[in-house]
Amino acid sequence: MRDMMKHTVLVLACLSVGCGYSLAGRGSFLPAYIQSVGVPLFQNNTSVFEVEQILTREVRTEFIGRGRYKVLPDATGVDAVLVGTINSIAITPASFTSDQQASRYVFTLNASIVFRDLKTDAIVWQNPALVFSEDYEVASGGDAANVSAFFGQQSNAVERIAQDFARAVVSAILQAF
Repeated sequence: MRDMMKHTVLVLACLSVGCGYSLAGRGSFLPAYIQSVGVPLFQNNTSVFEVEQILTREVRTEFIGRGRYKVLPDATGVDAVLVGTINSIAITPASFTSDQQASRYVFTLNASIVFRDLKTDAIVWQNPALVFSEDYEVASGGDAANVSAFFGQQSNAVERIAQDFARAVVSAILQAF
């Protein structure tokens, strides 16, 4: 009987404390005074046109989607700032047709991110070598008409990478992983 009472007390203690679980993606370890986040346009050190605009837009959207922060495009007049640099993008053939033409490519992006608390001027989170990859299929055929289809598919890959990139970066910042 005594062991049963100890077990019951232990179970009730765990339930009242909540055992430390919460919904992923909803918490934040950031100080409460950080209410506004600046996300200026990322720097693009690649030859891929406008990729910095897509990545920046998706990171802003992800922060806004978390519902707690006012997100601005400036590095001043905010409580914290996220600065990103796109260091490289590689497009590599991943599979080939029977005619030895590439039919699938892997798009790989390497970026550097720094998130700084402007009140304390401390780096809250950084990763100098974030790597994201996405693969995509190439339209069949090799005539000039399909070149635009190829780049259209590349654009879709960039969008998918940008969304995954934004989700991972914002989650890492808010949850300190």
